[in-house]
Amino acid sequence: MPMIHHLTTTTTTTLFIKSSLPFAYHAPCQYEYDVHNHNQQNPRPRPRRRRSISQWSIPRCCVYPPTPTPTPRAKRSSNVGIISGKSKEIDVATLGNLCVDIVLNVPELPPKDPALRKLYMDRLSASPPDKQFWEAGGNCNMAIAAGRVGLDCITIGHVGDDIYGRFLLDVLHDEGISMVGMMTPTQQHSDHLLHAASSYQTLLCWVLVDPLQRHGFCSRADFSDQPAFSWLTTLSNQVKMAIQNSKILFCNGYGFDELSPHMLTSALQYAVEVGTCVFFDPGPRGHTLFNGTPQQQTAFSHFLTMSDVLLLTSDEAEALTGIKNPILAGQELLKKGVRTKWVIVKMGSRGSIIISMSSISCAPAFKVNVIDTVGCGDSFVAAIAFGFIHNMPMVNSLALANAVGAATAMGCGAGRNVATLQRVIELMKTAELNEDEEFWNELLAENVDTEEITFLSKFFVNGNNHQLNRIALQKVVSELLPKLESSPVEGKVPS
Repeated sequence: MPMIHHLTTTTTTTLFIKSSLPFAYHAPCQYEYDVHNHNQQNPRPRPRRRRSISQWSIPRCCVYPPTPTPTPRAKRSSNVGIISGKSKEIDVATLGNLCVDIVLNVPELPPKDPALRKLYMDRLSASPPDKQFWEAGGNCNMAIAAGRVGLDCITIGHVGDDIYGRFLLDVLHDEGISMVGMMTPTQQHSDHLLHAASSYQTLLCWVLVDPLQRHGFCSRADFSDQPAFSWLTTLSNQVKMAIQNSKILFCNGYGFDELSPHMLTSALQYAVEVGTCVFFDPGPRGHTLFNGTPQQQTAFSHFLTMSDVLLLTSDEAEALTGIKNPILAGQELLKKGVRTKWVIVKMGSRGSIIISMSSISCAPAFKVNVIDTVGCGDSFVAAIAFGFIHNMPMVNSLALANAVGAATAMGCGAGRNVATLQRVIELMKTAELNEDEEFWNELLAENVDTEEITFLSKFFVNGNNHQLNRIALQKVVSELLPKLESSPVEGKVPS
């Protein structure tokens, strides 16, 4: 069903309630992108040359040279990035969910009636808004954040041959990120008039802000029962090569707005076949997918059980399991998983948790002046991917992810406005933890069945208390900084 979501923004904590979901979410505050002053306000790193990319491609092309299809293996390798004896050259590939955010101040938010909302959006779309209000959105946020912490990234998806598509490709190119289009050769050479149809155009997300700082979000995908790019039905050889050459394939629930359940499941199955680890974040779409069409439910179930890493908010974990305690909910999801190594629960200003089969790691959030929470979740995922690839201790991965998310929250907006590496390093050197002892004690007091619990703390505590091992923030930071400042190294899957 089409949905417009309304919220009220404060300078500290914002609660974003999906109109038909039992989940609570953070939401963006108002921001305007100034194209003239952007480089001074948020300097971007110089594009880095990617090891496996020889050129930047237009949407229909793939930058990878032909490589032989690997022989499927009966058992997954213990190494991230190793397939058929050859190292995978790309760290992270994102799948789908490529869009341009149009951020506008409006006198009032769209009406609730679906037909009137559709007319409202059509009027907005009648003429392109000024380019200063455009920003890369969707999975571009994760890819840009991952690139800035030192990972080699590509995006797999579809953007149209239009002004928005060219803008999106320019942004990715400037960040050193390449784009792999999903069209098959037959579709690439089909009638160009067909490519001009709305179903082929770049997906736009309208981010609308009223005078009371409330937000509304809408796109054409909200007004159709079919995915925006339902005409994509087969994984091309180029897309398969991209998945094969990537250590991690990242997908989220918004991918179902663009790609069919069959396409997404095909990508998941191929990633498993070629030894690429899968990260899945269902996000706000989790509830609708869980109660969606049979095809959506089946695909959603496959992602929940076959992904290597699941990332959810505490409310999403509770909605899927019926368990309020995020640690116990994560353990339940882990038990149901077939390949799952980590279940990560995000708790906003409280912090985050990683649950594995043998241990639990907890990290309180950093105290920062929150300006805008949009893009924080994507930045968090990027840092988790960094820790996973480099086989870092789980608590170190959480600390880094919390820092990258917090550094993004200190700025305005996502896309090119996500945290730079310099800002992350500065935050970690001076950061203070938002350590709520009462909250964590209550959380850990329940019957948590695990061998070891590691907790990021302000200070080192000698010994342990009922399996609780406190790790000092200063120690973790001293281990993270050299990794962030050095070249990426070959990673291994955590045991």
